[in-house]
Amino acid sequence: MYKLCFSLCFGAIVGLSGCARLDHFGKAPSFSSAEDTPAHRAMFDPGLPVVADTRRPVDEASLWSGGQRSLFGDRRAMKRGDILTVVIEIDEEAQISNSTSRSRNASESLGIPQLFGIPQRINERLPEGASMDEAVSANSSGSSGGDGSVSRREELTLRIAAAITDVLPNGVLSIQGSQEVRVNFELRELLVTGYVRPEDISRQNEITYDKIAAARISYGGRGQITDVQQPRYGQQALDMVLPF
Repeated sequence: MYKLCFSLCFGAIVGLSGCARLDHFGKAPSFSSAEDTPAHRAMFDPGLPVVADTRRPVDEASLWSGGQRSLFGDRRAMKRGDILTVVIEIDEEAQISNSTSRSRNASESLGIPQLFGIPQRINERLPEGASMDEAVSANSSGSSGGDGSVSRREELTLRIAAAITDVLPNGVLSIQGSQEVRVNFELRELLVTGYVRPEDISRQNEITYDKIAAARISYGGRGQITDVQQPRYGQQALDMVLPF
């Protein structure tokens, strides 16, 4: 029974790994479809109509307009389907080092040299070299130490266009963006999602990654080079189940 379950699991893993790599077997990896994505659906759905401010009537005879398409209008993304630029400039460095040390020494000794002469009588019956003067003696010691250090450096500079997929009741904008660049037989993928405040978007219709709440940024790839760098699925499965 166990052999059958193991065979089925191993076969499923091999099948999935084969299907994933067949996409770029002998050819460049295919692009992901941009259809039916949250960003694509947001551009087709106009959302709720924007109610005009009746306190400031627009003079239709004026040469200037305050709309997004005008020369002096606010061109920042503000409604579902609008596009803004996310600027990712990560340059971080962290170093953590700690050291711990602990030691303990203990000594116990118990002897009965004088007790109404009883120890002397007992010593006479004990083997040669044995004595009740030091009946029990125990020593113990222990020590432990540990050292650890972490050194990390990350530097990443990217720009990606993201679309507003939803406007939350409190006015916060939900954004999502994806970008794929194919070079020869390797496909680089950049994904970003999160929540931004409209007032954090600059006049250039840009926002930096540190102003995105719940930011999820992924920069990776798929293709023949990535396949070589990753361990085989069978090896990954064995690493999970082997206890040593």
